[in-house]
Amino acid sequence: MGVIILSTIVVTGGAGFIGSHLCEALLRRGDKVINIDNFNDFYDPQIKKDNVKETIEYIKKNNIAPSMYIVKEGDIRDLEFLRSVFEEHAVDAIVHLAAYAGVRPSIQNPVLYTSVNINGTVNMLEICKEFSIKNFVFASSSSVYGNNKKVPFSEDDIVDYPISPYAATKKAGELMCHTYHTLYDINVACLRFFTVYGPRQRPDLAIHKFTRLITEGKSIPYYGDGTTERDYTYIDDIIDGITKAISWAGEGNGKFEVFNLGESNTISLSRMVKTIQETTGKKANLDRLPMQPGDVDRTNADITKAKQILGYNPTMDFEEGIKKFANWFYKNKT
Repeated sequence: MGVIILSTIVVTGGAGFIGSHLCEALLRRGDKVINIDNFNDFYDPQIKKDNVKETIEYIKKNNIAPSMYIVKEGDIRDLEFLRSVFEEHAVDAIVHLAAYAGVRPSIQNPVLYTSVNINGTVNMLEICKEFSIKNFVFASSSSVYGNNKKVPFSEDDIVDYPISPYAATKKAGELMCHTYHTLYDINVACLRFFTVYGPRQRPDLAIHKFTRLITEGKSIPYYGDGTTERDYTYIDDIIDGITKAISWAGEGNGKFEVFNLGESNTISLSRMVKTIQETTGKKANLDRLPMQPGDVDRTNADITKAKQILGYNPTMDFEEGIKKFANWFYKNKT
């Protein structure tokens, strides 16, 4: 008997932190995966190449056919490149993770963020239209909520007041998704991720950056008085939410929904640093700095909708998640 493929799924940004974990989860359940990534230098491209190597090792270890995982290097702003990929492969669903991320860098370079995050997203939606792909999952962000005064943040809250170009591009992406859903009957799930952490986390993100600096005995940039709060969500929980959103999109016609994927529990900056100190056994040297433009005071997800519709149910305790991240960090630090 030949291999029975559940679906062929394109993952844009599939060499990144979330993307590489998602590729492995999809391969594990029997899907064929096409990873589109341009391996840019937003951070060291070797990190993404190493993520791909890990995925290939995962395939070998689990006796998955190598043909089930295809890597295509290219830019989502290049529509001809995208067409060449989709002409070669019949695709059932797209998970669009590729984007320039980060609030602070987006303030420095809003033109680049607009080009990649908005124009690139429109290109992916154009591909859906041209190739009659009916299932689309879009990676949005909790940053769309801005400094929302009502907590926890609900998908029904008004998100018309972003405070960074990055947040604005993610809101624009959601709007374009809705437009293409309405015009072309595409099933769309827009997923608002709340601060994702865990093994392979990007080196510029706080938990990874702080862990590295603390273990090296260097001072960490500590913005504000330590009371800012984030809804930290462990990578395995996020991946569970994404795979459930793919299944949800594939089960019906003409669907469009926005879902929060968070932990629904906030952790203060001071507690986050304390947890890393306790986990590593090293004391942090704090470089106290004022709050930065674009930073929000807190993020806190209302995940009622994702629980009810997707069956999303995050389970990772923060302290345990930090231990898992630290174990990975010590094994992989150079």
